[in-house]
Amino acid sequence: MVLLIAVLFSGAIQAKVNNYVGAYGFVGEWTLRPVESDYRPSLGVAGGAGFLYELQAGKAYHPARFLFDVGVGAWGGMTSYAQSSDMTVELFNQLDLQGDRFDYVYEVKNRHDQYKNVSIQVPILLGFHYHRFYMMAGAKINTAIFTKAYTSADITTYGRYADIPELRNMPDYQFFNDAKLNGSAKTSLKLDVNLSLEVGGRLGIVTEASGYDVPKRTIECRLAGFIDYGVTDLHSNETKAGFTAPDIYDTNPSSPSYVYQTTSMVDNLQVNDIMSTAKINADGSTVPFAKAVNNLMVGIKFTVLFQLPEDKKCVICQDAYGSSVGRSRGGVKYEE
Repeated sequence: MVLLIAVLFSGAIQAKVNNYVGAYGFVGEWTLRPVESDYRPSLGVAGGAGFLYELQAGKAYHPARFLFDVGVGAWGGMTSYAQSSDMTVELFNQLDLQGDRFDYVYEVKNRHDQYKNVSIQVPILLGFHYHRFYMMAGAKINTAIFTKAYTSADITTYGRYADIPELRNMPDYQFFNDAKLNGSAKTSLKLDVNLSLEVGGRLGIVTEASGYDVPKRTIECRLAGFIDYGVTDLHSNETKAGFTAPDIYDTNPSSPSYVYQTTSMVDNLQVNDIMSTAKINADGSTVPFAKAVNNLMVGIKFTVLFQLPEDKKCVICQDAYGSSVGRSRGGVKYEE
């Protein structure tokens, strides 16, 4: 690929090609954007670093140069959702301790989902620089190697009876007000392909003069702003219930259906993360929390490049006697 681009540049514009290796680092704001969800876009931070190869091609000593970058790096970050509305889940037609029928209701409030993620990144970018200004665009491919989700919420439970609208705050009946629910679990993100735009400038002295005898910089530094937007859905393939309640209300240890050894059914609840979950409706059906979740990152990037050694033609080659490349003039070899 690199050789092909070099050949195309050279053939099309008689390019002078330079090769660089370097490193980059960045920090930014990391957002996951759910589509058609009860969640607002998340807010978080991320940072990363990596190594790259860059090819520069253009007319010799012209201020405009074409750029091609390919690299590999890693980044990590944290981002957090807040649910925009409360969620209610019901277990219908349950039996209480006295054998009376009722509906067991869970109210989920103040739910937050937080994600911590580490990914391997492969950027492939094309662009140009002109004097100090430069711009690059292309794709960045992210493969998550570790993602963990943390969930928290306030849970209120109560009973709804045929002749009594609600019974609340009765621990013996497993009715609690604002019980704290916290959980964490490893999750997964699918392959993330981002469209990327990077705009910035070269730092330090940028030589405007041209000619073989003008000293050229072999180290180049850049500072830029960038934006990456994911065009692929990050949802994992597995779909779990977003909120999992015990199937049977039973707090009587002597009952054959008694399976909970805790003092509260709230301790048996599970809240799964948005990346691999669906939301339970009151009728027991499920719908996705979000039809898609896309990545968005905006930040600042610093890059340093080191030019690789190259064979340079000499203007006056005093040690080139006998060469067929030039001709001798008074004992001094002048290259054509």
